[in-house]
Amino acid sequence: MNYALLSVFMMLVTIVPRILPGFLLDKIKLGPKAIKFLNLIPFTAMSALIFPGILFINERWWIGALGALIAILLSLIKKIPTAVVVVASVLALMGIYAVV
Repeated sequence: MNYALLSVFMMLVTIVPRILPGFLLDKIKLGPKAIKFLNLIPFTAMSALIFPGILFINERWWIGALGALIAILLSLIKKIPTAVVVVASVLALMGIYAVV
């Protein structure tokens, strides 16, 4: 089987679960718990991607943990945008890493 045909079949298999909910969710009335659950999925996915990086940043795992703590503390301030939290925690980590 050639790769182009394989790519088309893989696209068709994955497009159904990606597109179908977009058409069906307008017709289905979701409860507040289901809406809250769906709104938290992006944060959960990002946490699952970021957490291993925190633990395995390099030999000094505590630098990653400190960066996570800085990001958590900054995110608790309600008026700070997410981009500022990310940039500030990265800059703090770069400064700590340069000193150590």
